[in-house]
Amino acid sequence: MSEADHYRAEDTWEARERVVVALTGGPEGDTLVRRAARIAARNQDADLLAVHVTPADADAPGLARLRALVESLGGSYHHVVGEDVPRALIDFARGVNATQLVLGASRRGRFAQIMSRGVGVTIIALSGSIDVHMVTHEEASRGRPRWSHGRTALTPGRRSAGWVMAVAGIPALTAVLLPAKGDLAPSSEMLLLLFAVVGVALTGGMWPALTAAVGASLLLNLLFTPPVGLLAIADPENILALVVFVLVAVAVSVIVDIAARRTREAARATAEAELLSTLAGHVLRGEAAVSSLLARMRETFGLTSVTLLERRAEPSPDDLAEPSPDDLAEPSPDDLAEPSPDDLAEPGRWRIVATSGGPPATCPAAADTVVVIDEQLVLTARGRPSAAADRRVLEAFATEAAVALRHERLAREAEQARPLAAADRMRTALLAAVSHDLRTPLASAKAAVDSLAEPGIAWSGQDRAELLGAARQSLAKLERLVVNLLDMSRLQAGVLGVDLQPTSLADVLPGAVDDLDRSRDRVESAVGAELPEVLADPALLERVLANLMANAVRYSPPGEKVLVTASRHAAQVEVRVADRGPGIPPEAYEQVFLPFQRFGDRDNHAGVGLGLALSRGLAEAMGGTLMPDRTPGGGLTMILTLSVAS
Repeated sequence: MSEADHYRAEDTWEARERVVVALTGGPEGDTLVRRAARIAARNQDADLLAVHVTPADADAPGLARLRALVESLGGSYHHVVGEDVPRALIDFARGVNATQLVLGASRRGRFAQIMSRGVGVTIIALSGSIDVHMVTHEEASRGRPRWSHGRTALTPGRRSAGWVMAVAGIPALTAVLLPAKGDLAPSSEMLLLLFAVVGVALTGGMWPALTAAVGASLLLNLLFTPPVGLLAIADPENILALVVFVLVAVAVSVIVDIAARRTREAARATAEAELLSTLAGHVLRGEAAVSSLLARMRETFGLTSVTLLERRAEPSPDDLAEPSPDDLAEPSPDDLAEPSPDDLAEPGRWRIVATSGGPPATCPAAADTVVVIDEQLVLTARGRPSAAADRRVLEAFATEAAVALRHERLAREAEQARPLAAADRMRTALLAAVSHDLRTPLASAKAAVDSLAEPGIAWSGQDRAELLGAARQSLAKLERLVVNLLDMSRLQAGVLGVDLQPTSLADVLPGAVDDLDRSRDRVESAVGAELPEVLADPALLERVLANLMANAVRYSPPGEKVLVTASRHAAQVEVRVADRGPGIPPEAYEQVFLPFQRFGDRDNHAGVGLGLALSRGLAEAMGGTLMPDRTPGGGLTMILTLSVAS
């Protein structure tokens, strides 16, 4: 399967319920968000998405508060840039495969509703298979819609209204003034028509106003200034009045056009700032995954698909195959060069790093919008060519996507290096610890054997027995060390053989005490025969108990005994090995189970520090647990928990 086929989707479908709530930033936002959250809650596992279309007449603090509310309810907040609010909302809803759309009831007045359908009615007409919920709220009866583009920019609706006023309104006013021509002074007629032209300018901007001014001046000249019926002016003052009339109309229309343009630019700049602020916040908090950034960009600009492409070093027959982990590795700078026109048009020279949406562009030439990030990376988008005003935000998204990609690769490399670093630290600790612990018993055994083999020395029977005992003890210590190391390696490799069977603690404990040799008299046992059998490997359980008791004896003050007790708790048996040593702080409990750690030791006479690490590993291999706790009155208690044998 080719890479393009892998990502291609012919149709969109709803894999789960998604509820989109449209926000304006007005005071009704709380009601809408909570109603949408209830709708989402009625559908298990439904997603809640809040969207705000900019530019809009909404205050930033209101949107910030609503965003916090949405996120506290488990939803996500989105910004969408679009001049046509209904179309932008529907495009967003379809882009995220929404099943339900929640809107606030209109706050437009009756006259405004007569003049145009409004956002809500238009969205219902465009919604198709998306269910639309119109939610009533207290603000609906107060008028003053906050989503009115008429207060922020000259929309197509306003311009159309301006043309209607210019073409039909000026002649209609002229027809009204004609019967009163003898009763009104020419200046009054001129001022009334000027007032109408100013109204056209305020509504439709420059070109409708200019048309209205020219038409009104022609009508004034033809019907109201002598000689009437001719396009000629007898009085020079009337000529000046008509010129001033046209200049005032043009000046007002220019001012309205400039104000509308600047308002629109300010709204877009505010939207860009909010988007970039949100984007920067995600990056700083480490939440900017490449896939989520591409999805956010696609939703914001209403695109079909957004794809991050990386140029390959060498085209191969398998270039269109599904990307492998090796494909995602950072390419060598030596393999890279500036993208050429051939590179941009050849799919085989690019690989898809991440994509969001529909069929991706497999090369830059197949995209509607291309943002070159650097020599390796190119961001492509399909759906519509980007406007020049959107370019800054697109480039910011592209840059952050590249940064997020590098962070992901560095994190992946660090994750891959972490086990290697841990293994290297363990090897270093092993060499440092074993170099001493192997040398000490070997040196003792060698010294005893060399002494016995020394020619010319006649050893008494007692001396010979002491030397042989020292050699035997040193070799036994060496044997235990080697066995522990082998078992630890088997545990870490997961190949340690465990023979679980019903086992009596009363039978295993004496053997574990005997392993302590000369320290056995420092252990006091209070394990009754009435305890049920546990599910364990007898040999491994004996080693665990011996290790725990040896560790407790090692850290107990001289003369203090180690107490071993056992008790049943439901389907488990707890074995407690308590000492009266210095103990350890709770925050260091887990450190004592690390291999080659001897908490609190400053020398290496206590061994390589495998005892507790190996004991926990053996306990877990038998299905049990080993946890430390504080001994009442001072010291450390190791708690071994095993399941009762059924």
